[in-house]
Amino acid sequence: MLGKPEWFQRRKYGGWGLTPKTWQGWLYILVIIAPLFVLQMLGANGETIFAANLAWILVFGTDMLDIMRKLKKDERETQIEAMAERNSAWAMVAIIAIGVGYQAASSAASQTLQVDPFLIAALIAGALVKAASNIHLERKM
Repeated sequence: MLGKPEWFQRRKYGGWGLTPKTWQGWLYILVIIAPLFVLQMLGANGETIFAANLAWILVFGTDMLDIMRKLKKDERETQIEAMAERNSAWAMVAIIAIGVGYQAASSAASQTLQVDPFLIAALIAGALVKAASNIHLERKM
């Protein structure tokens, strides 16, 4: 699409996504970020800014996903990334579960049981994705 995979490398430290490795990659990131700031400074109404930002993010978000898909990785890098993703997912599940437990305990102490439904949905969705992945991979192999 717009960016090229050879301008980037996978982000190893500090999150997900891409890290520029050439000047073209840095320019690409600047081209993405600069208009977002300009739109904020124009002082247009909130809905216009929101719509423009959303459109901009959708275009470049799709392009970045395409770049990430096309990045060349050897077998070792693929395995390392898979283990890192697994470990980060376990950490997120643990924190969400602790958060649900905390919310349940603190709301029960005030005699009103209330837990954020998005946290429960995240845990259920994670379990469903894991189950579906296991089923798919067992049938494939």
